Amino acid sequence: MNKISIHVGSRIRMYRKTKNMTLQQLADRIHKSRATVSKYEKGEISMDLETLAEISRELQVNPSQLMDFQEEEEIAEKIKPEYGGMSPFYQARRLYFYFFDGRYQRLKEGIIDIREDKNQKGSFEAALSISASTPSGRRSDIYYTGKVLYSDMLIRFSFVNQYNSLEEDLLYIFNPLEFRDFTDGLLCGISSADLMPCAFRCLVTLTPKEHTEELKKGC
Repeated sequence: MNKISIHVGSRIRMYRKTKNMTLQQLADRIHKSRATVSKYEKGEISMDLETLAEISRELQVNPSQLMDFQEEEEIAEKIKPEYGGMSPFYQARRLYFYFFDGRYQRLKEGIIDIREDKNQKGSFEAALSISASTPSGRRSDIYYTGKVLYSDMLIRFSFVNQYNSLEEDLLYIFNPLEFRDFTDGLLCGISSADLMPCAFRCLVTLTPKEHTEELKKGC
């Protein structure tokens, strides 16, 4: 399967779910079968530009938000010391983070996509997806959108759960003083699962990591 098709499909799925739209509803709106749209989301087949434009219109997003694919080599390029003399975490447009949820004894992972607001230069928006696997092997995903603020020592994200607007979370990422591709973060807020305050220490990276015992201990 093509990496770009897989990425575009995952973005379609994410934005569809934030709209609380079913596969069938999206299929009906773009006049395709449910099976075809499912294949789009899995990256099993590519779509033409007209279909991509139709999907973007129905999801109320810019087509560029579906096609913001970056090769891992491009992401890694941003962590080179000579890259503008600025922390790579301030330059990155995609971040990965991991934390261990002791309530459920599960390692959870997330992807943060950052983009500049085209209507307000210097202002940044972010989309966050958090995934976790249950003991039975079932995978669950939660989606958030929000804003980003940069300062000398911290990057601050404020997110709102797209399924429950009452849940707002803050993610603080600490700017490492030395050059490296990982740093610490703090995720805090009110959990929509039990309506209790919660806070987690996170590991934030520039490239994805494999789930290992060492990763779990580092979270």
